[in-house]
Amino acid sequence: MKRFIGFIQKEFYHILRDRRSLFILFGMPIAQVLLFGFAITNEINNVDIAILDHSKDATTKEIIAKIAASKYFSIKQVIDNEAAIEPAFKKGHIKAVLNFENDFSKKLISENKATIQILTDATDPNTANTISNYTASILKNYQGDLNKGATLSYQIVPKTRLAYNPELKSVFMFVPGVMTVILMLVSAMMTSISITREKELGTMEILLVSPLKPFQVIIGKVVPYILLAVINAIIIVLLSLFVFKMPVEGSFFLLGAESLLFIINALSLGILISTIATSQQTAMMVSLMGLMLPVILLSGFIFPISSMPLPLQLLSNIIPAKWFIIIIKGIMLKGVGIEYLWKETLILIGMTLFFIALSIKKYKIRLE
Repeated sequence: MKRFIGFIQKEFYHILRDRRSLFILFGMPIAQVLLFGFAITNEINNVDIAILDHSKDATTKEIIAKIAASKYFSIKQVIDNEAAIEPAFKKGHIKAVLNFENDFSKKLISENKATIQILTDATDPNTANTISNYTASILKNYQGDLNKGATLSYQIVPKTRLAYNPELKSVFMFVPGVMTVILMLVSAMMTSISITREKELGTMEILLVSPLKPFQVIIGKVVPYILLAVINAIIIVLLSLFVFKMPVEGSFFLLGAESLLFIINALSLGILISTIATSQQTAMMVSLMGLMLPVILLSGFIFPISSMPLPLQLLSNIIPAKWFIIIIKGIMLKGVGIEYLWKETLILIGMTLFFIALSIKKYKIRLE
């Protein structure tokens, strides 16, 4: 055990004396969180929504049919009362609810005005804003068709309420995404480079024949990066709380546990990359091209997954970052617990075990 602790201390000393590594580990995350504050507008397609129709008359059915016929929305669920709205949002199955008031058609005729509430999930503010605008545009077109040739104009007034992010702050979108990118960068890329460096210099064979067991060598290599990644996660959360005033509605303990799970997942992926990379340059390229781009493009961080082609939607399911972003948004913005996030958590655990199993097979490590 003393040899193992000494080996971990050696790895810490090696990291701390490398200024370039320290810049990547701490300078880049802080810079990304502070500077990655721009809003990105995206188109939407086939966004899942729910309908709450209190009136159930011919006019509301016609409006619902018009919305369902558009390429922008897909009616995923029909709910019966307001109490079912929040559970539907927390499950993550829908992005918006259209709430038709009672006696919609009667009010439209008698008062020349009727109300539709557009309730959106604003954990992704850009998508929420786009959904509201697209829905309002469809209703405006329907209203124009309704008023053609009419001596008395009818008016449909959409009322929008943005759940979880009423001010549409873009920081609520990019902080979870940047946290995911940084943890993947620190954990996967730095671990793969660290292990590959030993292979490239020819010292890995020396370590493997040392008194330490092979799996202790690998664990000793990754333990420092676990601690450094945890520090990065804490820094990002503190910046989001005190600089950007982003709330953490859920449990801090659950947030920490899920972050640690994702860090271990990324570390295991970094070890797996080191098994196929023969040089530090190769490890870096595989990490950047094979991890960073999918994390940014296919995780739902910037672009809505529902608007992607079906093959890319299916491909996104094997990206660990997709599930971690869902988890972190659920905890920080929606305040949900493990009862709503168990599926995503199990998927991350399964991916982690799969990566570890492949790495063990590659390195021929036998755990006692």
